[in-house]
Formats: sequence, structure tokens, C-alpha cells
Amino acid sequence: MSAAFRISPALWDKIHHFASFPQTGVSLQQMVLFGQHPSQGTLLKASQFLAEELPVRLAHRVKELDELPHNLSDMPSIRKVKNWYAQSFEELINFPPVQLPQHLRQQLSSTGQDIFLPDSTPNPSLAALQDHDHPLFNLSRLKGNANGIGNVKLRVPLERRYYAKSSSIDWPPSVLDYNARFTRMLEAIKRRHDPTVTTVAQGVLEWKRSQNAKNIGLDIQAWLDRFYMSRIGIRFLIGQHVALNTQQPHKDYVGIICTKANVHDIVQEAIENARFVCEEHYAMFKGPPVQLICPPNLIFPYVPGHLSHICFELLKNSLRAVVDRFGHDARDDKPYPPIKVIVVEGKEDITIKITDEGGGIPRSAIPLIWTYMYTTMTGQSIDQDFQATDFQAPMAGFGYGLPLSRLYARYFGGDLRLISMEGYGTDVYIHLNRLSSSREPLP
Repeated sequence: MSAAFRISPALWDKIHHFASFPQTGVSLQQMVLFGQHPSQGTLLKASQFLAEELPVRLAHRVKELDELPHNLSDMPSIRKVKNWYAQSFEELINFPPVQLPQHLRQQLSSTGQDIFLPDSTPNPSLAALQDHDHPLFNLSRLKGNANGIGNVKLRVPLERRYYAKSSSIDWPPSVLDYNARFTRMLEAIKRRHDPTVTTVAQGVLEWKRSQNAKNIGLDIQAWLDRFYMSRIGIRFLIGQHVALNTQQPHKDYVGIICTKANVHDIVQEAIENARFVCEEHYAMFKGPPVQLICPPNLIFPYVPGHLSHICFELLKNSLRAVVDRFGHDARDDKPYPPIKVIVVEGKEDITIKITDEGGGIPRSAIPLIWTYMYTTMTGQSIDQDFQATDFQAPMAGFGYGLPLSRLYARYFGGDLRLISMEGYGTDVYIHLNRLSSSREPLP
């Protein structure tokens, strides 16, 4: 259906209207506190929040996809992604609202000052995503109101829209039906956007071939950072809402957020998965060893899938570097040097250091490793029908592992840094914000 979808002039008008509103960021802490004991009323409130917030986020992306520099917007794969976003936008704004009696509407909107969610803090990664030529990021236009920039319209802050004290209300069947139908629509939207990462990558490859360009420019690089960060946020909100509505309650989970994520177990699983991929790829009996130094009971609230993805991608890089440097045929008398993973807990951050002896990276190449499509592997091509999500690691060899991993780390206020010693090896530091109060860095 999306292949035949076309954006009508009337739909464009609505897209531009919604794109004039700023986006509303949430923090991990807010999502946990909100979703701990969800009733049909709080789930309805969340549905209403997403019915308002997601069209705004999608509209920003559609507008940006239509205005990309250097004719990138004209590439077939980019147009395909733009139509996906526009179709999802249209479905959301046309979804019929729930009809409630007057007394229930009053109950839903009445909140006391004592039940507001705690304030979130600005994400320190936001500055790195700023495009100072973009009107939404021109900080000189900031008028002292964190919920409006320049002449962009103001919206009610999240803390006053995302929570309702409604557990004691007997909700009618229409609310349950509305929540179920809205959740099914979100699931369909999420499936539609599954191949977005690979399709955008294909679009950039189409552009590089049409322009006979070797690398992408800083403006396209900045747009890809903003676009993929926004995608992480949209999928997190949808995934969280779907989980709250469909999954059985679990004492350690609030939706897809694990309130007691065990860092040791998550990293150990990433190690095993990365070693398996390495041994399969190189047809090895036993890949380089990986030593994990981590307190066994280190827990904090986080999305396990995000952390697993980051560690898996970085470990895959380290394993490949070690094998490429020392060869495929390590023997007992000449074993591979171990890759070390060290995890420590500070007051603000949990830091994971991955150290390898894979030969390092030349200093001149360090800026390039954060660039999309930069890779030392050859033969770039993507199957047009590839239907993989972010966590199926489709980008091996396309230069997406490091920049996407950094975005996942930054999404909740962390970061990813790399220090290389050419001729020896590389240290990568994953910083995770253990306070969980940073709001999303919304581009």
C-alpha cells in the first residue's frame, strides 16, 4: 500500500502545521514512574499523548526529508521513506478519538500538583545534534521558554499531559477498545518502519552513485544523526506503549524498560553473540577470548536492547580487528591477545571500557569513524527488499555500527568515546547515565 501512497496538498498543509510545534522529550525516569501500575485510564492518557506527540515528530521528519540538500530528497529510497512517514502521520491524525461522558473527561483531566512526574533534565548530547542553520536549533531565538523556540508554537509540557490519577475509576468498555485499537495501529506503524535504516542507507548509496561522490558531506552527516536519533525516540515511545498494553506485568520491567537491568548479564550475552558471529564469519573454531570484569550485581534502570546493541557492535569491531591483525589460525602456543571489557559504577555514570589489541586506527582516520558509510570493508550493496530492524545487525560493512551505537548511548544522556593507539589497539568508552533523568535529545 505504501508504494502507491502519495502526499496530497491537503496532507502537506497538515504536515507543515504539525511541524510548527516543538517536540516533547521524555526521560527514562518519567516513563518508569508513569508505567509502574498502569490502569486503562493512564493507558488512555498515554494514548492521547502519543496521538498528539507522534504526528509532531513524524511531521518534522517528513518536512526534513523533503528539503534535504544536494538533491538527496530525489533519491527513490528517500522518497519511499518519506511516504512511509507521511502515511503513518495521516493514520495517526485520522484515528478517531475516544468518546467519553463529561464526568469521565473531567476525572481524566483533573490532576493534583502532587502527582506530576518529576522534571527531566536537558540531555547533554543535544548540542552535538544541533544544526545551527536549522530554525529549530538556532539557540539565539530561544526566548527563555524551554517549550517554545522563536516563533515555533508552544505546547503544554509533558509533566502536565502524561499522567492522570485514574486508578479508582471504573472505565467503560469503549476505553479498553480504544486502547486496543490504538495499540494495533502503533504495531502496524512500527512494522512499516522496520526497514527504515537500511532504506535510508540505500538512498545515500543511490545519491553517492548519482553524484560520483566518495564520501558524504558534513550537512548530510548531521541530518543522518538527527534522523536516526529521532527514529530511536519514535520506536522507543511506540515500543514502550505497545508493551504496556500487551505484555503481562513483570516485577522487573515497565514496558520495555528493565528497572533492574543487570549489566554483567547483558554484556556477557553481547560477548557470546559477537564471538559467535566472528567465528561464523571467519569459519573459525574458536575466536579471540573476551574477558569481562564487572560486578555481578550491578543493576540500574535501562532498556536492555539498547545496551546489548551497543556492546555487540563494539565487540564485533574489536574481534574483527584482532583477527585481521593476528590472522585466522591462532594456535595454543601463539594465542590471540584477549579483549577486555571493564565495567565500573560512578555517581553519575556507569562506564564500560572495551580494550583490544587490534592494531588501532590512524589518527587521521579518527574523525571518519563516526561518519556514516565509512568502512574498510568492500562491496557495498543493500538488497532493496531487506526487511531488518536495527537489532538484526544489518549494517556490518556499511559503516553504521559506530555512529548508530553512539546515538543509542546518547539517547538517555550517555555517550560513546574512542581512543586509539595506532600500532597497538583501541579503547572504547561507553558512558551510561545511571540517574535516568535526562530527557530525549530531540532534533
